[in-house]
Amino acid sequence: MTETKARAGEAMPLAQHTALTPGAEVKTALEGFLNAFRGFQSEVKQSLQHQEERLTMLDRTQMTFGRPALATSAELEVPHKKAFAAYLRSGDDDGLRGLQLDGKAMSTAVAADGGYLVDPQTADSIRSMLVSTSSLRSVANVVQVEATSFDVLIDRSEVGTGWATEAGATAETATPAIERISIALHELSAMPKASQRLLDDSAFDVEGWLAGKIATRFIRAEAAAFINGDGVDKPKGILLPTKVANATWSWGNLGYIPTGAASDFAAVDSADCIVDLVYALGADYRANGTFLMNSKTAGAVRKMKDADGRFLWSDGLAAGEPARLMGYAVLICEDMPDVGPNTYPIAFGDFAAGYTVAERPDLRILRDPFSAKPNVLFYANKRVGGDVTDYAAIKLLKVAVS
Repeated sequence: MTETKARAGEAMPLAQHTALTPGAEVKTALEGFLNAFRGFQSEVKQSLQHQEERLTMLDRTQMTFGRPALATSAELEVPHKKAFAAYLRSGDDDGLRGLQLDGKAMSTAVAADGGYLVDPQTADSIRSMLVSTSSLRSVANVVQVEATSFDVLIDRSEVGTGWATEAGATAETATPAIERISIALHELSAMPKASQRLLDDSAFDVEGWLAGKIATRFIRAEAAAFINGDGVDKPKGILLPTKVANATWSWGNLGYIPTGAASDFAAVDSADCIVDLVYALGADYRANGTFLMNSKTAGAVRKMKDADGRFLWSDGLAAGEPARLMGYAVLICEDMPDVGPNTYPIAFGDFAAGYTVAERPDLRILRDPFSAKPNVLFYANKRVGGDVTDYAAIKLLKVAVS
C-alpha cells in the first residue's frame, strides 16, 4: 500500500502538468492572434501609404500635363536642348560630345568640317516655317535623301499595241523609254550674328531667335530659286526650261498659252486665256491642278468674269482654305513675275508631279566667336535641290499676242 501511494505521488506532478496545458495553449493562441493582427495592421498601413503615394504621383502627373506648353523641362529632349543652348551661348561642347540621342552618340553626327545637328525641337520649328511659307515647296513633291543628288526615273512613253488576227503574225510594237533626271543638292546657308553680351543674358531665347533668323533667310532663298533658279549652285526653277507654244510642245520644254495682248490681258474676253490655260493641261494632271501667281497678278485676275458676268475667282469658304480660280486652288508666290511684255505671270499644273524638291534632312550649326568680335557668328547650312521632273505637268501663261 505504501508502494501504491508512492506511485500515486510520483504521478501527481504529471497530472498537474497536464492540467496547466490548456492555459498555455490559450496563451500561445492569443499571442499568435495578436502577432497576426499586428502583421495585418502593418500590411494595411503599408497599403495605405502606397495608395497615398500613387495618388500623389497621379496629382503630380495631372499637374504636369496641365502645364502651359512652355514648361518643357520634363521632356526627353531637355538634356540635348540644354547642351545645345550651352554650345550656342558659350561654345561649351562638352555636353554635346557625350550626349546620346536616339541611341547614337552625337559625335557620330558631326561632320568632318565641324558643326552640330540642331536639336529636334529647333529643327522642327524651322521646317514648319518653310512648309507654310515657301510657296512652291508646299505643293511640290518633297523628298529627303542622304546622297549628294536625287535621280528621278521618268517613263514618258507607252508600250506599243496593235490589233492581231487569228492566223496572222504579230508585229513588234514600240518599247517604252525611261529617262533619268538628276537633281543635284546645293548648299543653302545663313550666318546671323549676336553679341556675346546678349547671349549671356539668361532671359534671351537663343534658339527661338536663331530659328527665326535662319528660317527667314532660307524661305527667301528657296522661294526665289524654286521659281527663277538657274541651276548654278542653286535649284533649277520652274521658269528655267525652254518655253514653246503649247501647240508645238515637246518633252524637255514647257508649253505656254498667250494672253492675246502684247503687254497685258486682252481687252475683250480677257478670261479666255485662263480657260485655254486650264484645258491645255492633260486631264490626269488637271485633276490636281493649282494656279501659281503673285499678288499683283491675282489682283487683276480676280476681276475677270465669264460671258454670263460671273467672277472666275472665288475666295475660300473656310479659314485656311485657298482661293480658287475656275474651281482650282490658287497659290500666291511673290517670286512669280508681274504682268508685262513677254513675261510668264501665271503657271498652272500638277506641281506634285511636275516639280521635285530634294533635300538633306539635317540642318547644321557652326558657332564662330572669333571672326566678328565681340559678336558671335552662327553659320547654318543645309543641302537642297529642285528641278522640273515632268514637263507635261506644268503649263504657263505668256503675256504676248501669240
